[in-house]
Amino acid sequence: MTPTPANYALDANVFIQAHRRHYAFELCPGFWDCIPRHHSAGRLLSIDKVRDELRTGDMLDTWAKTTAPDTLFDTTADPQIASVFADMMRWVQASTHYLPQAKSEFASVADGWLAAYTKAKGYTLVTHEEPDPLSKKRVPLPTLCMQFGVPYTDTFMMLRSLGTRFVLQS
Repeated sequence: MTPTPANYALDANVFIQAHRRHYAFELCPGFWDCIPRHHSAGRLLSIDKVRDELRTGDMLDTWAKTTAPDTLFDTTADPQIASVFADMMRWVQASTHYLPQAKSEFASVADGWLAAYTKAKGYTLVTHEEPDPLSKKRVPLPTLCMQFGVPYTDTFMMLRSLGTRFVLQS
């Protein structure tokens, strides 16, 4: 039996690091072309709260507003997602490991919502963050994923899984 291909939910840092580093718009337009293509095939998306974090007034913001499909950033306004997010919030708030500013930050950024969306929908979360069990000043997304059984990977593994190839054009 062939395994069902993973569907991916993208963290803001996937877009931000691609834009600023590995896949700058002028260096690797293929990356930015593959996002809508894989989205149209039902293989990847992100969430509304990630889109909010991309509103920085730069080329990435423009891409998100004018080029990315409207449906790329799905809504988190769903009772099932809110319930999972509430469970995650309770876990973070009850933790004696994280400092108060880490707990406050977690409540105000997209990470928890993305993890909740991913768990509720059965997706794989894509992030550049690494697990850091010693971190007290922030709640690392992979640590949250491990706690709640949410599969996660990085951009490069996602691209490999999707069979994405970037071809040099001269």
